[in-house]
Amino acid sequence: MFGVLFEQAADGQRYIDWLLSGLGWTLALAFFGWWIAFGIGVIVGVGRTVQNRFYSIPARLYVEIFRNIPVLVQMFLWYFVFPEVVPSALGDAIKQIPPPWASFFPALLCLGLYTASRIAEQVRAGIEALPRGQIEAAGALGLSGYLTYRYVIVPQALRLIVPSLTSEVMGIYKNTSVALTIGLMELTAQARQISEATFQTFSAFGAATIIYLCLALVAYQAMTLIDKAVRIPGSAPVKLTDEDLATEVQQGGALPGAMEAVK
Repeated sequence: MFGVLFEQAADGQRYIDWLLSGLGWTLALAFFGWWIAFGIGVIVGVGRTVQNRFYSIPARLYVEIFRNIPVLVQMFLWYFVFPEVVPSALGDAIKQIPPPWASFFPALLCLGLYTASRIAEQVRAGIEALPRGQIEAAGALGLSGYLTYRYVIVPQALRLIVPSLTSEVMGIYKNTSVALTIGLMELTAQARQISEATFQTFSAFGAATIIYLCLALVAYQAMTLIDKAVRIPGSAPVKLTDEDLATEVQQGGALPGAMEAVK
């Protein structure tokens, strides 16, 4: 079924080389975009929780704007509109960037800023999930607001939101496919090019689907390992076995309240 991928293309390469080239651009876009998103997302997420409106209002505006505009529209704005609204000297310099970098940098900026708005909400939720006593205890020790967030609040919040960040890591890999609309030959664009050259649509997109699935599984496993490594002791959900439940029933002399009601 995938034999067509090992055939020689018109440029002398094999079609599988096209896919590997697209995979390289996909990985680069997702990797660097993630670190941009994580850095900005943490800063904006913290800004969403502070009392100072000088920080909280711009942080909220950022989230509302970038999270509620479709990523495809943002991709077009960065690629087509941004060079036209900046000063002409800067706009001309942007237009003269040679391909594929002319498509890579707008796509990187788009994915980084869009994903940052989603990470910011995860960070905000993690901070608000912490007990209020954490801030009060830090204040009692004489820590300033900045030091409280740096050494007490943010480290704990980031450890709490690792499971929810997993979906964002996997999502940025999938969102890289939108970059094909501005000419970046990433994985999906290469699969479409193979399909048009060979008319083997199932083989081309089937191979791309398997690669995306493998990327998602690797990202999931990596985030699971990170979660286990940084998990706050005692925060893991308790799973009762049948033996534990039987022991509790014997010791308590009755079924738990919820089960008693059902009985």
